Amino acid sequence: MSKPMFPALAQFVAATAGRNMTKAAYMAVSVGVLSMVLLTVDPAYETAHRWVDFLLWACLVYFVFEWLVRLRHMRRQGRLALYMSSSAGLVDALGALAVPLALISGADPKTAWLLSVLWVLKVVPGIPGLRQLRRVLVLESGPLVSVLVIFLMVVFLASVAEYFLERDVQPQTFGSVPAALWWAVVTLTTTGYGDVVPVTPLGRLVAALVMISGLGVFGLWTGILATGFAAETRRDNFLKTWESVSKVPFFAALGPAAIADVTHMLRTMELPARTMIIRKGAQGDCMYFIAAGAVEVDLPGKKVQLGEGAFFGEMALLGNNVRGANVSTTKVSRLLVLDLVDFRVLMARHPDLAETIDAEAKRRALENK
Repeated sequence: MSKPMFPALAQFVAATAGRNMTKAAYMAVSVGVLSMVLLTVDPAYETAHRWVDFLLWACLVYFVFEWLVRLRHMRRQGRLALYMSSSAGLVDALGALAVPLALISGADPKTAWLLSVLWVLKVVPGIPGLRQLRRVLVLESGPLVSVLVIFLMVVFLASVAEYFLERDVQPQTFGSVPAALWWAVVTLTTTGYGDVVPVTPLGRLVAALVMISGLGVFGLWTGILATGFAAETRRDNFLKTWESVSKVPFFAALGPAAIADVTHMLRTMELPARTMIIRKGAQGDCMYFIAAGAVEVDLPGKKVQLGEGAFFGEMALLGNNVRGANVSTTKVSRLLVLDLVDFRVLMARHPDLAETIDAEAKRRALENK
């Protein structure tokens, strides 16, 4: 197989085809949107219009190139139709075609370039937690819709009430139910622009009730979403920890129920290389299991390397709670942390694990003498 003439270009094309967003794409979105904003500021655009135009066209060329690369890549994989009908494909197409089509149709250039705001949509797939939000909205759709119905009912009832109470006093602002709807929405959301306000005593009483209702409605929405996010976060953490626990040989003999029990006790810690985990002389309140990576134990006169599946920090929990050595990561590592209280619970529930940890601690103590 022949080597590509331009290896750097080949790598760039491969990265562009295989990822939702690359660093270059993030840069193009940032520069393009900033240039679009400068386009709307007349003094800034008059001063640097050549640079602004150049940057906008450069970003557009990049997104067109990116779209064409992905079309070619998906066609080769036989997934062209799937890509073009997907949300990512539609966003890529909009980013590449919206501005050119507007310019071709005769739109004013400043107006056409406003469509470059669609480039912001390209970063949506990379937003952390977006998948969690989608799951929360699906799982909590029933309660959320119920609160939405309450919101609409309060808005409608409030607008009818204010129309009845204020129409004779303020016919221009409360002369119809649709006109009163604007006031009801602004009041229920506690925005309170102040452009439309009731003046009759009963009208103000209704307004006060609507404002209080707004606090309750949005409090319900916030509570539902917060509870859903917390549940999804716990679920994701549980699955990640379960996967890590199942890969540790120390827990290999446990059944699914026991692993689930252990998983609830452990928390995951992601650490970069050369990170100090334990300092000698510090109080020990937890032990660690290495799910991935490696650590170095700095003992007097020697250094011990521990890899995946090993554990450390147990001696302080079994002895006088004082750490006997420095421990640091030698590469990117994922550790499972077992706190002191959970350590004692685990030892009580699973005597076989307690025996293994105790035996290993005694062996290490003899080696370190």
